[in-house]
Amino acid sequence: MQELQFVRYEKRGRIAYVTINRPEVLNALHPPAKAELARVWEDYAADPELWVAILTGAGERAFCAGDDLKYRAAQPEAAQRATRPGAHPLDALAKPVIAAINGYAVGGGLELALRCDIIVAAEHARFGLPEPRRGLLADDGGVTLLPRRIPYHLAMGLILTGELISAPEAYRLGLVNELVPSPELMPAAERWAAAILECAPLAVQAAKQAVRSTLHMSPASAQEALEWLPAVRRLRSSEDYIEGPRAFAEKRRPCWRGR
Repeated sequence: MQELQFVRYEKRGRIAYVTINRPEVLNALHPPAKAELARVWEDYAADPELWVAILTGAGERAFCAGDDLKYRAAQPEAAQRATRPGAHPLDALAKPVIAAINGYAVGGGLELALRCDIIVAAEHARFGLPEPRRGLLADDGGVTLLPRRIPYHLAMGLILTGELISAPEAYRLGLVNELVPSPELMPAAERWAAAILECAPLAVQAAKQAVRSTLHMSPASAQEALEWLPAVRRLRSSEDYIEGPRAFAEKRRPCWRGR
């Protein structure tokens, strides 16, 4: 993989560690950083040895402070072309991603976290969509995803005011899975990853794709749609689909192969 400048990407066993590496600007994202993240997610998706990813930001101040507005002001035309909303690399990713929020997750940073499957946050973290206070719109998932994660009126309180909330408040709202002291953040994320790794990877991917693909459907339509999802069909034709029941019958731990 081509050398990365703004993202750290490490592979340790079955876990991919992805770190936004621009701490001098609170890990704000500009087009080159977004392009590197897209390449990382593509590699993660394609690597059969990787079964779960942990996404975080460098340093202790921020997970991601959203779009790099100074870059945007200096190069408005280039930034505008690069930041037009559209399909996000995480949207089509069947493998799970855990967000480890180590500080500010605001604007595009919160939008990035909303696209992850599990969110673990340090107690000092802050969340919000301050775009209206900059004359902008949280159009990369903020206004569409947040009302689907927490109750409508609570989401609109954040969207319309641009105010930030604390990590305990985000936990109370159900936006965060677990709240921990800062030194325990990565161990907590790794604990979630370890729990996922106890499951068959193809079953995990099928479950994620089933949920993501059918959220907008009625229960009856969603049930019918399951039969046509690629991850579901791949699971049902896999060795692991046989291994799970066999291991249970033989009273032993299953040996997942991811195929």
